[in-house]
Amino acid sequence: MYPLLDRIEIPAQLRTLKRNQLPQLADELRNFLVESVAGTGGHLSSNLGTVELTIALHYVFDTPFDRLIWDVGHQTYAHKILTGRRTGMARLRMQGGIAGFPRRDESEYDAFGTAHSSTSISAALGMAVAARLKGVKQHAIAVIGDGAMSAGMAFEALNNAGVMDANLLVILNDNDMSISPPVGALNNYLAKLMSGRFYATARRAGEKMLGVVPPVLELAKRAEEHVKGMVTPSTLFEEFGFNYIGPIDGHDLDILLTTLNNIKQLDGPQFLHVVTRKGKGYKQAEEDPILYHGVGKFQPDQGIVSKPSAKLAYTQIFGDWLCDMAAKDSRLIGITPAMREGSGLVRFSKEYPDRYFDVGIAEQHAVTFAAGAACEGLKPVVAIYSTFLQRAYDQLIHDVAIQNLPVVFAIDRAGLVGADGPTHAGSFDLSYLRCIPNITVMTPADENECRQMLYTAFQLDTPAAVRYPRGSGPGVQIQQEMQTIPLGKGEIRRQGKQIALLAFGSMLTPCLEAGDELDATVVNMRFVKPLDQELVATLAAEHELLVTIEENTIMGGAGSAVMESLSSLDKNVRLLQLGLPDSFIDQGDPAHMLSDCGLDKAGIIQSIKERFSL
Repeated sequence: MYPLLDRIEIPAQLRTLKRNQLPQLADELRNFLVESVAGTGGHLSSNLGTVELTIALHYVFDTPFDRLIWDVGHQTYAHKILTGRRTGMARLRMQGGIAGFPRRDESEYDAFGTAHSSTSISAALGMAVAARLKGVKQHAIAVIGDGAMSAGMAFEALNNAGVMDANLLVILNDNDMSISPPVGALNNYLAKLMSGRFYATARRAGEKMLGVVPPVLELAKRAEEHVKGMVTPSTLFEEFGFNYIGPIDGHDLDILLTTLNNIKQLDGPQFLHVVTRKGKGYKQAEEDPILYHGVGKFQPDQGIVSKPSAKLAYTQIFGDWLCDMAAKDSRLIGITPAMREGSGLVRFSKEYPDRYFDVGIAEQHAVTFAAGAACEGLKPVVAIYSTFLQRAYDQLIHDVAIQNLPVVFAIDRAGLVGADGPTHAGSFDLSYLRCIPNITVMTPADENECRQMLYTAFQLDTPAAVRYPRGSGPGVQIQQEMQTIPLGKGEIRRQGKQIALLAFGSMLTPCLEAGDELDATVVNMRFVKPLDQELVATLAAEHELLVTIEENTIMGGAGSAVMESLSSLDKNVRLLQLGLPDSFIDQGDPAHMLSDCGLDKAGIIQSIKERFSL
């Protein structure tokens, strides 16, 4: 079916092909990608855009000896296919299958685990310096997208790399601009010239000769920058100490191979600007790369056919609340670090464009930007995934909490997230939030409670966080009229005997099911901070066993808050804490993952019976 692709299990076999066979391989690889992802779901647009670049890198460089690091990692499916995991694509992002991102424990070709953005240059620089110290002639290549270049960490690494004297190649995969034919042809020619040894040798020789006459050397440098500035997009990367090359057409294998082969002969930090097109080769993805960025299963000939859901997703509940709240209060602004679609801000961005701020992949900046706006009387709402808020922890403490500023954090993807695996799981936010002074932490149990908690958080004049899971809730009808929830107060949802189940957020539904079978009291705790200590004391006085249940790591989480409360109240009652274990939980179906952690009805009942010998 795939005459060339079927022959390739490792890059060494790829390198036995003739150059004129590589375009055919690219076509086969692209067709395989569409068919494969259509059957499993996953990231599509970004992977279709890196087919030729992936082939060229493995063809030119001696991987895995040469280190290849892919930033973010959702653009590595072609890389996985060419490095022995083609058959594994049938179980992509499934339990026991291959991951959707690079993982060091999955393949020797995955030089560094990447799933959060903007880490590749730092990692590649570390590898390049290690190679130099060990006296090994080894290449370190970082492939980073134009979106990931918006993060400060990428520029911190560039700034450091320019003075490190390390053999580092940074490839900017720019898929947000197009090359018009005349400019593209000229830039391709210039890239070949500037990546050649003659240009590099002449440049070094000229600098050495003119170095004895500083004014002349400075004049020569300015002249070179001026000439290159007229025909290349920017000299910014030259200022960092890199030799800038490009932009070149990332879908032209001849240009890619020639340029990479030339760069391979050069020493020091090199920067190659490659322009690609998301969704390349699949019409539907080319026309709507955002829709085809992350996809479920679909028919390749039909494309994605949207199906209405019977339940509202928490993301949509947040987006609708944000628009409704913005209509009531002109001080509200919405902030996202490059997650407009994922965080449910599309409608808000259209209805309130002047109050919508996408700051790029820059979580630290997003939080401090919100803090600055709050200082001037605005009411910022930061829409962010739990796993990404981890990247701005210092800003959360230093810039928001210490100054006690009214910033609302709408924390999406809390708890387990299924196919994206441990890099994207929101397993730790209750633990890392509840230890911070001044902040209120809320855990809605259903759709309506999520809306009302967001409203409650917005009414506070202090930092507040509302954390909700991926996907939809139990299907509770939403009350459009917004009302505040009594601060720090839980509610008893089922009155029982002997056992009290203290549920936080998404765990209320399985606790109600388990409570019916155990005849247990079931409590919707609602607040992790401030904790309802009065209710905890009452439950401890009236029950023999208390069980806390949360979709967060047990260590330092909501259960720990209850345990601390009992200790301070000097209550002697048996306590069982259920939650996520002290380990990173691999990808899989969300329901199966919760079951494996004992956080479904059966698991809760089994844990209680085993612990208390019922």
